[in-house]
Amino acid sequence: MASVRLPLQALLAAVMIQAAAAETIPLPQPKPETGAHTDKPIENQLPQPATTAEPAPLPSVDSINPDRFGAKPADAAYGAFQRGLYKTAYNLALTRAQNGDPAAQTLVAEILSRGLGVPLNAAEASKWYALAAEQGVPEAQFQYALMLLDGHYVKKDPKEAYALMQAAAEAGNQLAQFNFAQMLVRQDPGDAGLAKAVSYYERAAATGLADAQYAMSQIYANGAGGKPRDDAQARRFLAQAARQNYDTAQIDLAAWMIEGRGGARDLKSAFGWTKQAAEGGNVAAQNRLAKLYMQGIGTDPDLVLAGAWYIVARRAGLIDPDMDDFLQGLSDDQTKQALQKANRLP
Repeated sequence: MASVRLPLQALLAAVMIQAAAAETIPLPQPKPETGAHTDKPIENQLPQPATTAEPAPLPSVDSINPDRFGAKPADAAYGAFQRGLYKTAYNLALTRAQNGDPAAQTLVAEILSRGLGVPLNAAEASKWYALAAEQGVPEAQFQYALMLLDGHYVKKDPKEAYALMQAAAEAGNQLAQFNFAQMLVRQDPGDAGLAKAVSYYERAAATGLADAQYAMSQIYANGAGGKPRDDAQARRFLAQAARQNYDTAQIDLAAWMIEGRGGARDLKSAFGWTKQAAEGGNVAAQNRLAKLYMQGIGTDPDLVLAGAWYIVARRAGLIDPDMDDFLQGLSDDQTKQALQKANRLP
């Protein structure tokens, strides 16, 4: 089973910021965008977890350290794993795993769950994760908790998943901290539940987890979970997540910079963050970038590029009546150039 995290999905309406602030650039009162708008489900809204997990990118092999498995840096199986000798790592770890070594059990589960050098076998991986989890390996506790929540390869057991997720979170696993916070919010969707979750969001954010940094930005932006409203702190968390290429944070940060919320207005940087999110494929950012080019905010006005970026966004399903009107106002030559540029854009 791939490493996963629970998604940020449902909203806590009691602490929601006005939707217009999240969905449009605070300029000449554009009409709301419709259709596809972003590949992440929240903007300026506090998260509540869904009941199922969704895949998230696995950490690269180079980024994995022996602490994840409870192994020591000199561990031969782990060393082979780091060098990409997955079959060797599996063979070295398997005998030790069968003899009860929890670090080896976790490594065998990791290799099986990814299909590295051996056929992918999530069902077999679940057995090794379970054994290592029983011996207190945080990574195994986290992974097995997700399997218990999913119920695909093992019998679904939310109660045991909760206990394992909490144990892994307390042991310092950043994804477990974030997901356990999500569980607490789901268990008690009021502010009291969020107050319990905040410390776990904070700990995960401190490790550099972008999802948690974004969650903390929303907590401070709304003054929720026992935290006072602090736009400056919220903006700092947005910037941290944005620097990790978290596109929703990039969009929000750009809007705050245009508005001067939580710090000084910075139109040039706002343009840069919007452009980065747009080039990364975020449809809402593509439409917003079109508006920045159209109005010359943070950049020189460029009607052709404005048209091109809106065409890209519209092809993805976003419909903005104001931008439709803008397109219709372009000359035939400008429209032709915009179409040509749109075909070369991400």
